[in-house]
Amino acid sequence: MPVATLLPFTATPNRKSASPTSFRLTEKFILLLVFSAFITLCFGAIFFLPDSSKLLSGVFFHSSAVETNTRTGPDSSDPGSALNEERVLAKIRKDHEKALLEAKDTLQKRPDEIKQDIINEKEKVAKESMGQGGKDDNNLPIVEYHRPPGATGHEPLDPETKDRRAKIKEMMKHAWGNYRRYAWGSNELRPISKQGHSSNLFGSIKGATIVDALDTLHIMEMFEEFDAATDWVEKNLDFNVNAEVSVFEVNIRFVGGLLSAYYLSGKEVFRRKAVELGEKLLPAFKTPTGIPWPCASVSLFGIGRNWPWASGGSSILAEYGTLHLEFMHLSKLSGNPEFAQKVMNIRKVLNRLDKPQGLYPNYLNPNSGQWGQHHVSVGGLGDSFYEYLLKAWLMSDKTDEEGKRMYYDALQAIETNLIRKSSGGLTYIAEWKGGLLEHKMGHLTCFAGGMIALGADGAPSEKTGHQMEQAAEIARTCHESYARTALKLGPEAFRFDGGVEAIATRQNEKYFILRPEVIETYLYMWRFTHDPKYREWGWEAVQALEQHCKVEGGYSGVRDVYASTPNHDDVQQSFYLAETLKYLYLLFSDDDHLPFDHWVFNTEAHPLPVILKDKTDIPNEVE
Repeated sequence: MPVATLLPFTATPNRKSASPTSFRLTEKFILLLVFSAFITLCFGAIFFLPDSSKLLSGVFFHSSAVETNTRTGPDSSDPGSALNEERVLAKIRKDHEKALLEAKDTLQKRPDEIKQDIINEKEKVAKESMGQGGKDDNNLPIVEYHRPPGATGHEPLDPETKDRRAKIKEMMKHAWGNYRRYAWGSNELRPISKQGHSSNLFGSIKGATIVDALDTLHIMEMFEEFDAATDWVEKNLDFNVNAEVSVFEVNIRFVGGLLSAYYLSGKEVFRRKAVELGEKLLPAFKTPTGIPWPCASVSLFGIGRNWPWASGGSSILAEYGTLHLEFMHLSKLSGNPEFAQKVMNIRKVLNRLDKPQGLYPNYLNPNSGQWGQHHVSVGGLGDSFYEYLLKAWLMSDKTDEEGKRMYYDALQAIETNLIRKSSGGLTYIAEWKGGLLEHKMGHLTCFAGGMIALGADGAPSEKTGHQMEQAAEIARTCHESYARTALKLGPEAFRFDGGVEAIATRQNEKYFILRPEVIETYLYMWRFTHDPKYREWGWEAVQALEQHCKVEGGYSGVRDVYASTPNHDDVQQSFYLAETLKYLYLLFSDDDHLPFDHWVFNTEAHPLPVILKDKTDIPNEVE
């Protein structure tokens, strides 16, 4: 029998052969389609098998430990084989969940983000060809961009929650649209007079609202607006100016906003601008102690100075203590360890000092390294220092033990010396002045409920429940400060003396400037308890903002929350878009949108990813 008869699918080497045993191109194509369909059907069936998750995990996440266990089998004579099998399955499940999360993020990417991924892959190849010391055109190290998990979300399933979140997005569109219409390029908007507003906090640096709102636009999937803002940053954000600025404000709003925009989008312009601005701030650290001046000149001269009103020429605790998160990321993205060294030195100075009653005074002289006036506050002048101790530990993947120790020691001192309960049962955090308590709590202090809740899980087990109770009580007190006003918006500060509780008694404390701290605490309490009252309290704030702060040209603060009708201050603060609306939007989003185990928010609500510890030296957990 001829060979051709036995092997009907064997093609002859000659492409032009006219032998009846060979196939034309059309027939080969049909056979290829049939064969491809068969393979696809077989592989696709895997996904419908009862144990497909284990099978797929075994295929895609094969480890040496899994291979060993497969070879020995469950009937191995090793008495620990059953336990080992459970650990292997746990490892597979964990890897499978990680893969599903990464797949979900990938499926939600936009075409331009996929294009950015391609660019990043090209940069990765370029880096590999140049070696680890490769630099880009801006003399920055070539880094491989990985978007952290949870950068994108999805609509809530509950119809009411979905509608409320959509309403908050409408509020953002109103605030952003009017800023773009009347104040584009200015730092902030005057919504009544419909013109730009510039604060001396930023010197001659422009565009505070644009940079502050970048990540909110991205989180709310307002991508056209995000692209317009990106284009402005690329073409117009200029730091080569002779500008005297607040190191603190420029760091949390501009550096923090640029870093967050980079981590959410992967666009290199944000990394480049963040590092450039960070380098402009470094001269502020040129003091005998390394404690930075609060005010610095962003120019070739790099001169720093103190605020004229600060006690004894001092730097402010909440200012020099609120650089850590951003500067650690600047070192990571620039390859320059100087940023990290500067903020770690601040801790060295603080650890050498005696703390009165374990407390940190708000004033520290950058020349002598000694405390100024003994005024302690968890509100203005002190607040975010404590926040950054906790978040530095969390952002380090819980490896920064020094930050952890400093936070919990400080929290204990705060509880002992400052936290009090009113006769009406409201828990509040007073201020401490030279050993005497002032029974006043600021709106800024209301962030502490969220901070304490965030840190409760890391506290000793016997204190976790107590700290969650404290957080809930502080949230209730701050809600009462809103509920006891005519406009249902909170005053700048409220008191617990003279027979009043949670009420402002001084005219200069009755204003509301669209602050976010109370809503920030609602978000953290919702995430950790899922008590529906926190979403209801947040919705009350939305209604009050819409009724009393919304005007034709945007949103404005009000001068007296106890007046029956609002008297607007004609300023739409940049942090209203960066913080207040972002926290509200996330309050009505699912927990896997910017999850707290992957992201840490700076004090301007700019999400920064956890810097994962190097696991190369850690044994395989399955083994």
